[in-house]
Amino acid sequence: MVGGGFGGATAARFLARAGHDVTLVERDASYVTCPFSNTVLGGFARMSDITFGYDGLAAEGVQVVQGEAVGVADGTVTLASGDALPFDRLLLSPGVELRYDALPGYSEDAAQKMPHAWKGGPQTELLRSQLTNMEDGGLVVIAPPANPYRCPPGPYERASLIAHYLSAAKPASKILILDAKEAFSKQALFEEAWATLYPGMIEWIPPSGGGRVAEVDPSTMTVVTDFGRYDAAVANIIPPQRAASIAQVAGVADQTGWCPVSGLTFESDLVPGIHVIGDACMAGAMPKSAFSANAQAKVAAVAIDALLRGESATSPKLLNTCYSLAAPGYGFTVAGAYGEADGKLFEIEGAGGVSPLDAPESVRSAEADYARSWYATITTEAFA
Repeated sequence: MVGGGFGGATAARFLARAGHDVTLVERDASYVTCPFSNTVLGGFARMSDITFGYDGLAAEGVQVVQGEAVGVADGTVTLASGDALPFDRLLLSPGVELRYDALPGYSEDAAQKMPHAWKGGPQTELLRSQLTNMEDGGLVVIAPPANPYRCPPGPYERASLIAHYLSAAKPASKILILDAKEAFSKQALFEEAWATLYPGMIEWIPPSGGGRVAEVDPSTMTVVTDFGRYDAAVANIIPPQRAASIAQVAGVADQTGWCPVSGLTFESDLVPGIHVIGDACMAGAMPKSAFSANAQAKVAAVAIDALLRGESATSPKLLNTCYSLAAPGYGFTVAGAYGEADGKLFEIEGAGGVSPLDAPESVRSAEADYARSWYATITTEAFA
């Protein structure tokens, strides 16, 4: 396994329980989740609440190797240290790589002034500190990319929870979402929440209204769109993404930058013997979410177990639910179910849905509780 997030950690645990020798390669000593990182930005959670180690996996027999995978060839993963790890089957769950060069003016250095915070860790802390240090009345700009990208509803939950913090601590401030899309996941539910909880604080501008960001200038904290310039006190610039670099090196990413896979086994369409799950893969209609990665990990683990035993994989059914918080006690969801046919995943019509509009406060509060319960369950399953 390469990548110790929700996908890789879950798959490693399930394959170890099935009796296989499993090595998990992860660059960092601990994993900081992007799910629930917005609660840190909103001021009602700490970084320690979203940080997890790998002792639980090691206790179940997974060999955890801290290092960076830089090469894949001839049944061997090569680490930056020079160590070589042989494999019978390789599962990649490496997450995303940020395409800094896709937006003029943006770069890794620029992200130290205009953080993306699209990977949990120091960037989360940086964005939080910028928000707490901002003077009341400041403008927070959030710039989401075009599809596909990690966690489609994430930027809009982020706007909501930043608004939760600002409404109490800096109520004269504003949040401007400059979007590269004409519509976004759970849009009606988010807009209802904004009107209810934060009237007048959040403005969303699509490309047709001049919202597409054309360039940024970190030195002046300026965000330039097709029709205007905005001076931000805090700028959360989320660049376009693709599968992480090890997927490119392994040859499992195509010209889109993402990894086409079998919906039956999550084996690469391009390189036999390598499986790809999570944000890096193209899995039909399944979104790039932690829930998806966890579900895909279980399917891939069962398939790999069967293949290593000389058996055939069985056609899976998968679920995904994306929970969003608009405030600590205000949540809603979108859910989908997926089947496999001819090696491809499709969404099962009528099996999913979204939370209702105009729901009573008790429903929104219950869904916020469901979100917290889901997070506790998935982090326990992956890391505990």
